[in-house]
Amino acid sequence: MARRTLLLSLACLLATAAGAQVRQTLYEGWQFVRTDLTIWEVLRPVKAGKPESVPLWTAVSLPHCYNADDGVDPTTNYYEGPAWYRTTLNIDNPYPNGHTLLEFEGAGQKTDVYVGTQKVGSHIGGYDHWTVDITDAGRGRVTVAVRCDNSRDVEMIPSDMSDFCLYGGLYRHVHLVYLPSDYLADVQLYVSGDSVVVSCDKRVEVELTNPAGKVVFRGDNAQPIVVKKPEKWSPDAPRLYTARITYGEHSLQRKFGFRTFEFKPHGPFKLNGRRLLLQGTHRHEDHAGVGAAMTDEQIRSEMQQIKEMGANFIRLGHYQQSDLVLQLCDSLGLLVWEEIPWCRGGVGGDAYQAQAHRMLENMIRQHRHHPSIILWGLGNENDWPGDFSTEIDTTAVRQLMASLNDLAHRLDPGRKTVIRRCDFCADIVDVYSPSIWAGWYSRKFTDYREMEEGAIAKYPHFLHAEWGADSHAGRHAETGFDVEAGDRNGDWSESYAVRLFDWHLKEQLRMPNLTGSAFWTFKDFCTPLRPENPIPYVNQKGVCQRDGTPKESYYVFQSYWSGKPMLHIYGHSWPVRWGAVGEEKEILVYSNEDEVELFVNGTSVGKRKRNPQDYPAQGFHWRVPLQAGSNTVQAHSKHLTDEITFEYQTEPWGPPASIRLRRIGSDLLEAQLYDANGVRCLDSSDWIEFSSAGNDALLRNQGTVTGSYRIQAANGRAQIRLKDLSAPCVVAARAAGLDAAFLSIP
Repeated sequence: MARRTLLLSLACLLATAAGAQVRQTLYEGWQFVRTDLTIWEVLRPVKAGKPESVPLWTAVSLPHCYNADDGVDPTTNYYEGPAWYRTTLNIDNPYPNGHTLLEFEGAGQKTDVYVGTQKVGSHIGGYDHWTVDITDAGRGRVTVAVRCDNSRDVEMIPSDMSDFCLYGGLYRHVHLVYLPSDYLADVQLYVSGDSVVVSCDKRVEVELTNPAGKVVFRGDNAQPIVVKKPEKWSPDAPRLYTARITYGEHSLQRKFGFRTFEFKPHGPFKLNGRRLLLQGTHRHEDHAGVGAAMTDEQIRSEMQQIKEMGANFIRLGHYQQSDLVLQLCDSLGLLVWEEIPWCRGGVGGDAYQAQAHRMLENMIRQHRHHPSIILWGLGNENDWPGDFSTEIDTTAVRQLMASLNDLAHRLDPGRKTVIRRCDFCADIVDVYSPSIWAGWYSRKFTDYREMEEGAIAKYPHFLHAEWGADSHAGRHAETGFDVEAGDRNGDWSESYAVRLFDWHLKEQLRMPNLTGSAFWTFKDFCTPLRPENPIPYVNQKGVCQRDGTPKESYYVFQSYWSGKPMLHIYGHSWPVRWGAVGEEKEILVYSNEDEVELFVNGTSVGKRKRNPQDYPAQGFHWRVPLQAGSNTVQAHSKHLTDEITFEYQTEPWGPPASIRLRRIGSDLLEAQLYDANGVRCLDSSDWIEFSSAGNDALLRNQGTVTGSYRIQAANGRAQIRLKDLSAPCVVAARAAGLDAAFLSIP
């Protein structure tokens, strides 16, 4: 049988053969080396007494990203190049004359697959699913070797100009799959009105069950299947039907749903005939310590956090993401904009354009059954001067965009196409998002509604993607923010970010024609384009840190969007406030409760009623004097209580003159800057660098405020965690122009 590569996900495979395991996820038993080799070197055994005869391989488990550490290393460029993985498999296909496949859910960015010395498949593109048939090459005990390569290549999508890491590695699951001799290689399921269409090149048996598990159809796919009075899918009630599709010995399963949507001319958006304000965010497949190799548990936790924030919409930026993400969007109730990674870079040659079409086709064919998806994204920021010219070739960009738009509509007439920030292509796609960054990259945040309403009037179908502000977790500001001035670009403090988000959210409630928006972004993430950020190589516009720890701004969104009672006093990450004796200071509480009472040091300072137009914090704001030293603030609502304790410093300070290092609890170290009189410098943003001697004890390269060895101070302090408490060492903290501080561990 001729070797073939199938660009099809078989993730829902349910085939069985005499009780044999027909689909195995290959987690363990892998070895890895980050260099390039010939296949002969990959397979060469270590000679007795000569370990130098082969490179040093490391045992790893999958998923695995070989930029998990260096992507956010503040002093090293992340590795872009080839690497190898190898494992040994025992091929035991239970089907007579069956097929043996390796399925890759995603691998970055170019991949070659070998069984023994035979090359059995290749793929270009780091984000779609693809499958290699190894039947002829693989019987009995075999060695499988995989070469991944994320080297810079201007004729490959995405461009290195993209504001995210082009990770390398087997960073999504790899599966060993056994199939019978005749199987379903390409099954398309899609919904049109109340009908379900199961399309493939064979006559198959179909069984449909409703969300309660009751069979509503049993028959074949000769005609579209009509479901009478189907239950509608929505964010509040994500009702899913199940299709079991059978051909001979092979069965597979798809979840799907019924819903209608419409972008009304100049707004609003309607789902199932009713207006729905899209309340959205964005995500990258990126996490502290693992890069793109997020575990299923990490993905589930993140998506649950997004839902608990109250979001009903998400843009998956800027590439096709794991099918598990789409499954969770279906089951949690999150509408989706999914896109291909044609991001900046311009337009390359024939291979470049063919890849763009191939990635779009793969994304649509692999994910079109998901009811959560409403928009196919064709590109992002394609108005940048690219990799091929100092001037943007608008004609070439328009031609490629138009061809992608046509392809998307041919493959899936029921959904809309969309792009963000490429004004000269706005007329090509169905839905458009211009660049509106009020209060960060342009103008001031109080201009937001004017800018938004201008876009609603200008573009027939407008949806606002990307708005927000960078914030360095733990950095806060006492000085008031002039709402009229807007304080463009702020100060990277959480104090500015919450005010910007709060303003945008209250204004969105005043625009009846707004379809919705998606703020940028849910979590901080790795990017090679931002080495000078307070955490180097991290885009810090997330409302959560890179490890998922919520920043203060997370609770602003929750107070507007969540239906579950919540209450949060601003300042849980602000241990020391400052000001003059007797000066009134602002206290903010974020809550969706009707009424909140505030207590400062045990004394009530009054109740406030919730009013979304009473800025800031929907009316839950108080100005009260604080006492020098320790202060305790409590907030009480009908259902909840929250409390914070902090110190109030009244002594003024001068420039930093010393740095002190202390241990907090078992695993956290804190460096604090002091002036010549020993007063904390609470506005300092000096760079602080941690190091250790005697034991590599520090948790480095996490891209978080407790996991970066070089970081800007937040209110004069920086922290880092210990990863190894078992061996003694000495930790140092340094800041420019100051003597280092040392601390012995333990």
